Amino acid sequence: MATRSTAVLATGSASTAKLFAAALAFTGAYVGLSAYDTANSAPQPTQTVTLSARAVPITAPASYEAAPAAAGRISVSQRQAEAGCVKTYEARTLVVNPAPDRTVLYGWKLSRWHPGTNTWDAYLVDYSGFAGSQETVAWHPRLTGNPGWYRVELTVDGAKTVKSRRFQVSC
Repeated sequence: MATRSTAVLATGSASTAKLFAAALAFTGAYVGLSAYDTANSAPQPTQTVTLSARAVPITAPASYEAAPAAAGRISVSQRQAEAGCVKTYEARTLVVNPAPDRTVLYGWKLSRWHPGTNTWDAYLVDYSGFAGSQETVAWHPRLTGNPGWYRVELTVDGAKTVKSRRFQVSC
C-alpha cells in the first residue's frame, strides 16, 4: 500500500514541477520580449504647432441695457446668451411698500403658456422682501432648453398681482 501512494505522490510532484518550469519559462519570455520592445522603441518625432490669434473689434456692448423700473409694470430683458440653449433674463420693477414701517414680502413667478389647456402654468418661483418705503427689485430666472411663451408675475403682500407682457423663448 505504501508503494502505491508513493508512486501517485511522485507522479503528482513531477507534473507540478513541469507546470512550474513551464510557467517560469513563459514569464521569462514575456519579460524578455517586453524589455526588448522597450529598448528598441524610438521616440516619436516632435511636431511643431503654430498658434495665431487676431483681434476682433467689439460690435455690441458687453453689458445689457436695463429698463428703468416703474411701479405697476414689470420690464423683462435678456441678460446674455450663454452656451447651448441657456438664457438668463432680468425682470425688474419698483415695489412700493403699502406700510413703510413694516417689512413687505413679495414673490416672483415665471409662468409658461400651456397650449393644450390654454393656461399659464407656474414654471419657476422665488420669494423675497425688504423694509422701507420703496425699492427697485430684480429677479434673474434662468431657462435651459425649454422654448415657448413665458411671462413674469409679481405678487406683493397687500397689493394686486402685476404681470409682464408675454415673451417668447426659442433655442
